[in-house]
Amino acid sequence: MEASSLPAALDLVSGGGAGLSPEKRAVLGSSLLLLQRDYRFERVWFWGCIQGVCGAYYIAEGLGPDRAAPRSRLYSLNCVEWSLLPPVTEEMVTQAGQLKGRFQGDPSFEYEYTERNAEDVERLFEDGKEPMIKEEARLVATIEQIDRAVGIIPRGAFVKTPLGSVSENRNFEGLSLAEAKRLSSYFHFTEPVNLKNKTLLEKADLDPSTDFLDSLEHDIPQGSWTVQLEKGGTVVVLRSLLWLGLTFYHVPMTKQYGYVYFGNGEKNLDLPFML
Repeated sequence: MEASSLPAALDLVSGGGAGLSPEKRAVLGSSLLLLQRDYRFERVWFWGCIQGVCGAYYIAEGLGPDRAAPRSRLYSLNCVEWSLLPPVTEEMVTQAGQLKGRFQGDPSFEYEYTERNAEDVERLFEDGKEPMIKEEARLVATIEQIDRAVGIIPRGAFVKTPLGSVSENRNFEGLSLAEAKRLSSYFHFTEPVNLKNKTLLEKADLDPSTDFLDSLEHDIPQGSWTVQLEKGGTVVVLRSLLWLGLTFYHVPMTKQYGYVYFGNGEKNLDLPFML
């Protein structure tokens, strides 16, 4: 969610019980603006918080002119001092998928690989590397996984130019209430997968400038999203059951929308058995 509208946005997603204390909100409000100035980001989003055993990671994302380009991610342990996370790689995501259990809250904490075979371990030692992964790498990989799976935007909020870059749609005035209650009105803000598999006939009714992402209606497993009206029916709130703690909000007929994550960074692998 936008750093500039953080207090109001946090109030709109507070129905689930998660949030920040007044002190943390006040500190974040000023530190995120300084972060934007120091790193010269066009926009800064407050991504959320991953709670560890001994501490919590507060996450921010910096955006450039192309909103679809890889984002710069930063974390803080106290909402004041921020550290830049390394760029994510597919190897990091694969390694992080092998780790189970809670985050520790210490970026330098090292995990041992539990699902490595003897040949892989021997090869790592020959290369002068230890079969370990730091929590900092697990953190950035987990953020990437959550963004890919449940980072969403309303349809029409962003447009794709003929040159391929993505920017905010200045003509977007929000979804109607009827549209806002449908999963098909929301897109995953990441590289599309299902869209590439559609036939030319299925793509005929799509607007290439706005319908360039995958919608939520085909998410697997079905039923992994809940759609609710809150604040007297004035706010539409979507919550992910796959990554518990991810909450998206949109005020119909306005430009107010965003998502935030408050959780322990673990995927709900039991979801298929719960539906």
